[in-house]
Amino acid sequence: MSHHTPGHLPESADGTDGAPAGTGAPGSVEAEPAVAPGRSGRRARVVRIVRSFAARAGLPGGRGRIARGLAALAGPPGRRARIARGVAVGSAGLAVAVLLAALLLPNQPDRLTPAAFEHLPAEGILLAAVLLVLPPRARRAGAAALGVLVGLVTLLKCLDIGFYSVLYRPFDLVLDWGLLGNAADYLRETSGRTGELVAIAGVLLLAVAVPVLTAGATVRLGTVLARHRARSVRVVLVLGTAWITCVVLGLQRGGAPVASTLDADLLGDRAKQVRVSFADARLFRRQAAHDAFAHTPPDQLLTGLRGKDVLFTFVESYGRSAIEDPAMAPRIGAVLKDSGEALAAAGFRARSGWLRSPVTGGGSWLAHSTFLSGLWISNQQRFRSLTSSDRTTLTGAFRRTGAWRTVGVVPGVLVAWPEGRFFGLDHLYDGHHLDYRGPDFGWSQVPDQFTLQTFQRREFGMRGRGPLMAEIILTSSHYPWAPVPRMVDWAKLGDGSVFQEIRREGKSQEEVWSNPESVRTEYRTSIEYSLNSLVGFLRRYGNDNTVLVFLGDHQPVPTVTGNSPRKDVPVTVVARDPKVLDRISGWGWTEGLKPAANAPIWPMDGFRDRFLKAFGPQRG
Repeated sequence: MSHHTPGHLPESADGTDGAPAGTGAPGSVEAEPAVAPGRSGRRARVVRIVRSFAARAGLPGGRGRIARGLAALAGPPGRRARIARGVAVGSAGLAVAVLLAALLLPNQPDRLTPAAFEHLPAEGILLAAVLLVLPPRARRAGAAALGVLVGLVTLLKCLDIGFYSVLYRPFDLVLDWGLLGNAADYLRETSGRTGELVAIAGVLLLAVAVPVLTAGATVRLGTVLARHRARSVRVVLVLGTAWITCVVLGLQRGGAPVASTLDADLLGDRAKQVRVSFADARLFRRQAAHDAFAHTPPDQLLTGLRGKDVLFTFVESYGRSAIEDPAMAPRIGAVLKDSGEALAAAGFRARSGWLRSPVTGGGSWLAHSTFLSGLWISNQQRFRSLTSSDRTTLTGAFRRTGAWRTVGVVPGVLVAWPEGRFFGLDHLYDGHHLDYRGPDFGWSQVPDQFTLQTFQRREFGMRGRGPLMAEIILTSSHYPWAPVPRMVDWAKLGDGSVFQEIRREGKSQEEVWSNPESVRTEYRTSIEYSLNSLVGFLRRYGNDNTVLVFLGDHQPVPTVTGNSPRKDVPVTVVARDPKVLDRISGWGWTEGLKPAANAPIWPMDGFRDRFLKAFGPQRG
């Protein structure tokens, strides 16, 4: 056995005795002066580490030369020891910081504040305790596995932050994976193919880096705890006692308990959500099995609207906040008041109420499907099940009668959309078939005024046509509201080139999203534009046989709503024929274009049946 006595060198890394100083033999290492225990002993250990590294390197020129070079690079022995100690302490501290940040990261953007990281996580204490009891052989693998788990939970919280920012709800581990593809499509349409690829690369890098980082941090923590086991056990016991004390005393910080169980609560809630999501398919099949109008004879459908042109128009992100939020209500209210008076002067009357949307912030197609099908379509799985069924939709009911030509005007659709046949549309005008040659406005490819003008030219204004039913989607009020178009003379719309100058003068997305107030202002401006376009179309082209049903699809993103939990959207029926509104006089809706605050609020899936009953055969 080798003894480290003064004046003797330890065995070299390859098992041979160190050569005496000054021999110059190949592979030799110069001897160090005699060292004493204590700080000099630590210096000797540093020297041995350097020599061991040099021996393993096996580079030409000998281990002694490499050792001398590395030692010279590191500086004097005392400095080398301090550097090694600093690196060890720093890496341990960094590992603890990484794990605390991962464990305390909130899953909602409005909670992402410095105070969120000033808590004591039970998961961190439990993690340290598990690392202490792991057997030596399994410690490294077990620590890595636990670290990967922490990283995966952190990624789930990142997904939640994104979903709460737009849809005001957490990510569904079962049903929401398809929405990531929709997010990629949105990026491609707003930022181009390059922006989409950069974003995808960033997401993939994050998905790999976070688990790797947390795994490395956990392995490092496990090593430190094992090396200082007795002290670590005392620290874990103290932290556990402190956590229990905080729970008993009910101590809080920033409105949340100091003793945190964020990740444990998150995983518990997510386990319940997964069970519910797996059961949702069976529940939806039972709900969809009942269709009150599946077997209604065509001649008994929509008898109260025969000969009318019925236009179902969705105004993107037109929610309750636009009408009632103090920052937006005065301007939107003035638009609705002035528009109502102008329509009344043209002989039109209106009634308005509220519908509760299945979504908020996004997912417009889910709201459209809910409104038209009479089923609650709150996720992509339900949407796919619906569109592969033979369910009677509101638009499909018009087609079944054979009394209407049915068309869809969907400027936001830029790819094949086979679902159009399911919704009973004879013809579809997507973003590529509206004859628009002007610029896009953010996500919106075609300004609402131009969309409506093209509908007038291609369908509504055609001479000698029969009754028409149209589903029209207005997209100018779609997120991110940068830039926003403005009204132009209807006679000067041409091919849309007139919007080039308006687009150049508009605000960029970076400018709009520099602060929440700017976002809310541009959102309000976009709603004003959409309403003015729609009312302007009705005043210009509407007649005695025109029936307009317009509504919002969902509330805007939380930045605009201030995280309001309300999912209500306004819905309005406008007609010149008084008999049309007489059919819905029992609905309790408000006269005019603006629903009263206490007007009835129906679930959006209830509209189909109420509408078909109101305009079906009348009994008694």
